[in-house]
Amino acid sequence: MRLADFIRAEIEPILKNWEEFAKTIFHAGHMDKAGLRDHAREMLLEIANDLNSQQSDHEQAAKSQGRGPSDGQESWAEVHGGDRQISGFSIMETISEFRALRASVVSLWTKTYPTVTGQQLDDLTRFHEAVDQAVAESLEQYAAVKEMETRLFGAILVASPDPIYVLDLKGRFIYANRATADLFALPPDAIIGKSNFDLGFSFASDFQRNQEKVIADHSTYRGKFVHTFASRQGERFEYLLAPVLDEHQNTEATVCIIQDVTERALAEEKIWHNAHHDPLTGLPNRRLFLDRLEQELKHANRSSLPLALLFMDLDGFKEVNDSLGHEAGDRVLCDVAERLAECVREDDTVARQGGDEFTVILTAARRRKDVELVAQSIIDALAKPFQTALQPVHISVSIGISFYPQDASSPLALLEAADRAMYRAKESGSNRMCFHDGPTQ
Repeated sequence: MRLADFIRAEIEPILKNWEEFAKTIFHAGHMDKAGLRDHAREMLLEIANDLNSQQSDHEQAAKSQGRGPSDGQESWAEVHGGDRQISGFSIMETISEFRALRASVVSLWTKTYPTVTGQQLDDLTRFHEAVDQAVAESLEQYAAVKEMETRLFGAILVASPDPIYVLDLKGRFIYANRATADLFALPPDAIIGKSNFDLGFSFASDFQRNQEKVIADHSTYRGKFVHTFASRQGERFEYLLAPVLDEHQNTEATVCIIQDVTERALAEEKIWHNAHHDPLTGLPNRRLFLDRLEQELKHANRSSLPLALLFMDLDGFKEVNDSLGHEAGDRVLCDVAERLAECVREDDTVARQGGDEFTVILTAARRRKDVELVAQSIIDALAKPFQTALQPVHISVSIGISFYPQDASSPLALLEAADRAMYRAKESGSNRMCFHDGPTQ
C-alpha cells in the first residue's frame, strides 16, 4: 500500500496517537478537541495529496529544505502557524506538534510494514520532505503574525494616553512608553535601568511589595497611590500590575498600566463631603456624626475607655433670626462652630445636628471632672458676644451629657440620653449643663 493511501485509511489511529502527545502541551489545555484535531487532520490529508502528486527532482530537493512550490493559496500549515501564535503557543510547542505527527505516522507505518520496499522508501522520504515543508510554512506564518502583532502592540503603546511600562524581576524599568516619560518628565534613557526607588517616588515601597506578590502568585494586582510627579500631571493614580509569563509559566517580568484618576477622585470626594457635612458650617452632619459615634463606641469597647457625648441647643438663637434675619443667624452659627472646635481636642468630633443643635463626642473621657471642664469652657465661649453686620448679639447654650457605657450602649440610645439631659438643663434656666444621671449644674 502506498503511504498516501495508508494515511487516509489509518487517519483515526494516527490522530489518536498524536492526541496523547497534544495533552502535554500547556497551551493546548484550553483548546477544544476539534481545535486540535482539525489542523492535524487537514495537514495529514494535504500531505497525502502531496505524496500522490508528480514532482521533479528539483522540486523534491527544494521541499526537503522547506522551499516547496506555492499555488498562491494559504496552506493548512500556514493556517496552523497563525492559529498557534494567536493561541499563545511558543515556537517550540508549534514545532513539537509536527514532530509528534511525523512520529505517529512513521510508527504505525513501520509496524504495519516492517520491511520497506523501494516505492515505500521513496514515499517515506517524500513524507519527511512534506513535513519539513509544512514546518517551514507554519513557522513563516507564525513569524508573520507575531511581527504584525508586535507592530500593532507597539503602535498601541505609543498612542496610549496611559503610562505603560515593563519592570524586570528586581523592579527596574526595561520599557516605558511615551506617556510614561511625559508623566515622569524624564527622557527614556533616564528611566530605563532605574527602579522606583532610584527615581525617588514616594510610593516605591508599597509598589515593590505588590510587585513581589504578583511575581510570586502569578496574579494581577490593582492598587492606588498619591504622588506629585515632576510633570505636575495629576496626583491621584490607579495602577494595574500583571505578570509576564514565559513558555514555562514562570514570571519573567511585570507590566504596569497607570491611570490618572485625580479629577474623578476629587469629584467623588466632593460628593462624599457634601453628603456628610453641613453645607453652612462645614461640620460633620448627623449622618457622619452617627457613623463616627458608632466607630468610637467600638473603639471604646475594645480599649475599655469611657466616652462622653454632649448634646447642645443654643439659647436665644431664634430671637437673633427673627430680629436680625437669617443672614445674621447663619453668621452666628458659623462662629459657634469655630468656637466649639477650639474647645475640644483634634481627635474629638464636633457636629451639627440641624438648626441650632450641635453635638460633641469626647473620646477617652476617663474622668467626669474633665468632661465637666470641657462643657464649662463651651458655655463660657458661647457666652461671649457674636459680631454680626448689624450689631453684636448674645446667646447661651444648654448642654446635656451622657456617658458610654454607663448611660447607654448604642449610638442612638446614647444620643437620646444626652438629648433628654439637655432638655432638663434648658428647663432649669438655660446656659448650663446637665448630666444624664445627675443634677443640673
